[in-house]
Amino acid sequence: MKLTKTNLDGVVIVEPNVFGDHRGWFMETYNEANLLEAGINIKFVQDNQSFSAAKGTLRGLHYQLEPKAQTKLVRCTKGAIYDVAVDIRKNSPTYGHWFGIELTEQNKKQLLIPKGFAHGFMTLTENVEVQYKVDELYAPEYDRGIIWNDPTIGINWPMDIDPILSGKDEKAMVLKDAENNFS
Repeated sequence: MKLTKTNLDGVVIVEPNVFGDHRGWFMETYNEANLLEAGINIKFVQDNQSFSAAKGTLRGLHYQLEPKAQTKLVRCTKGAIYDVAVDIRKNSPTYGHWFGIELTEQNKKQLLIPKGFAHGFMTLTENVEVQYKVDELYAPEYDRGIIWNDPTIGINWPMDIDPILSGKDEKAMVLKDAENNFS
């Protein structure tokens, strides 16, 4: 397993070893010992999966407030997404900065997003499946969102279209209005 740090402290690209032969391939998508060796100590408690039928579907930017903030390990198992993490730790030198990466069923990369980050993704193909582990159970009363096109964050989404959003995501706040809730 290869771990690559990004420009945001704690956000890590995880690339599993893939072993293939004439039958197909095998990979470990999660190995606690490998992460511990790299100084990452996480106990995941819930697995989630989402399906998006249409290209251009955008989910996020979501986060949960403390004490229910979540670390996520995200991967795309069918199709392709542009996955984004935004630093919402008010005292961080990279507060409001973002990192984005293409996760696909072919490249098998994953993104580890620690607590203190908002997360979202845009589907780059039709019929996309995304799976992710979290270290805290979903808690609707702590669930929040930041609008996907907040100009102060300036995410460079890879598709120049109006994304398909949920009603909840259409009503998400800009970072400046949401920051009163951050620790």
